[in-house]
Amino acid sequence: MISLFGKPEPTLIERLKQSVSKTRTELAAKVEQIFTGDRPVDPALLAELETALLSADIGVRTTRGVIAALREQVNQHSLIGTDTLKRALQSELLRILWAPMNSTSAPYGNGHGSPVSGAAMLPRPVPAATASSQSGPRVIFLVGVNGVGKTTTIGKLAHRLRGEHSSVLLCAADTFRAAANEQLEIWAKRTGVEVIKQRPGADPAAVVFDALSAAKARNINVVIVDTAGRLHTKPNLMAELEKMKRTAAKLIPGAPHDVLLVMDATTGQNGLSQAREFLAHAGVTGIVLTKLDGTAKGGIVVAIAGELNLPIRFVGTGEQMDDLVPFDPETYVQSLFT
Repeated sequence: MISLFGKPEPTLIERLKQSVSKTRTELAAKVEQIFTGDRPVDPALLAELETALLSADIGVRTTRGVIAALREQVNQHSLIGTDTLKRALQSELLRILWAPMNSTSAPYGNGHGSPVSGAAMLPRPVPAATASSQSGPRVIFLVGVNGVGKTTTIGKLAHRLRGEHSSVLLCAADTFRAAANEQLEIWAKRTGVEVIKQRPGADPAAVVFDALSAAKARNINVVIVDTAGRLHTKPNLMAELEKMKRTAAKLIPGAPHDVLLVMDATTGQNGLSQAREFLAHAGVTGIVLTKLDGTAKGGIVVAIAGELNLPIRFVGTGEQMDDLVPFDPETYVQSLFT
């Protein structure tokens, strides 16, 4: 594809590589320094590698697991040089990243390390022509704390699904924040989709009811629900989210079919405690990681997969409408070391 400026636009894989460039620069430099020469693979080398992984924000628990797996291979004399160790490190990171994507509770990736399209990251919506014979549209809730880029992500996801020939309806269920409706309407106009909303302060579950009723009547493929940015420490807001989910399930069996937690990559390990609470109370099925291009500690991707057993669905790589990239573990790991 050619951009407006006459230059080829970057592919999805190239965008993902660019988004982890800061992490690659920091981690690869340290790893290459560790692996320089014919150093023996001994406890001192593994200790240095452990420090490098921690500095990339892979996390204490996940890092210890990686080092333990490598140490076991060293003890079995299957790692006899730094080149072999580097390949084993990459394989271990891939294993961690693929595990939640290959689980029965996460049927999104192809499971073979091949890049997948945006629509393949979500179960394929029902074509518009046959939607009336089905039980209803696919319902996607987006949750997360304020400031992580949730509304922007909704717009980008709607744009991607529209580009793959799905009809989309947005639900403005963030009735707590005064400007939420206006922000969502801006993205709706950009993407050419409609928004169902009510007045500020309305019952969010009532907005969900209206949106899903409208979607069923119009044979819409996908409904994306914008929820209020709620702190995981506020039990009343978490209870409100549960009410919204119950309302969705009454109208459409199995809804919400996806609950995507939007996380800011620059928060690093601090975001994991939030994610644990959302996982416990909101039934999160996957992660959308924003601002990965703005941090040198992109190892948080591995920590999320390893410690939460949650797959990364998409990565935000910029501010433009197309800057939402399906996450691919092979590309990510290769990008860290090349």
